[in-house]
Amino acid sequence: SVDRLCRVWLLLHIDAAKKDHFFNSIENLFLSAEMNELVALYSSLPVLLWPELWRSRCAEGIRSNIGTVLEAIICNNPYPSEQLSEAAWNQLVMKAFFTDKPIHQVIGLDLRANKELANILSDYANERWAASRTVNPQLWRCVGKFIDEKNFPNILRIAHSADAIEKEAAALASNDSDYPAAKELLNKNDLLKSQIDSGQLSWDTL
Repeated sequence: SVDRLCRVWLLLHIDAAKKDHFFNSIENLFLSAEMNELVALYSSLPVLLWPELWRSRCAEGIRSNIGTVLEAIICNNPYPSEQLSEAAWNQLVMKAFFTDKPIHQVIGLDLRANKELANILSDYANERWAASRTVNPQLWRCVGKFIDEKNFPNILRIAHSADAIEKEAAALASNDSDYPAAKELLNKNDLLKSQIDSGQLSWDTL
């Protein structure tokens, strides 16, 4: 929005010559900000100087319960994937799924995929199924590279789902995997494998 853009533009004019002074100026704004100001502050993280200074502030923002603030951090913001620790990054991705944010707008989702996150999300999927709830098919995007004997039953489950999108997610996850059983599962579905190989089916089109 125009007002957010203007707020970020103003932030870029704060004197950054002295690192400590610059940090204190921005930090004080975070401490006193109302909701729209917080949205602008978190939106500005990718363009502020001294990016290493804002890691803890970004990690703290992930714990927010304000939807627009979370979206400013999670959606179309390169700062988290570039600067956050693995633990903080995993928390961000988990929060994105938990609050139903548009996962395709999480920048760096594929690049920052890791084994611990795959385990966390697999357990989360099991919890939702146990409660008779649905699971966002994009969740398996973070699991594919780390399919193993522990989480492969989850891939089998969605591969045999009545939901076509879940079947596609299983195929895409298996395509990302080096786990032999996952490769065998994919090879059994000639249509989906052909669509993946041709680029017709991808995580971006899912």
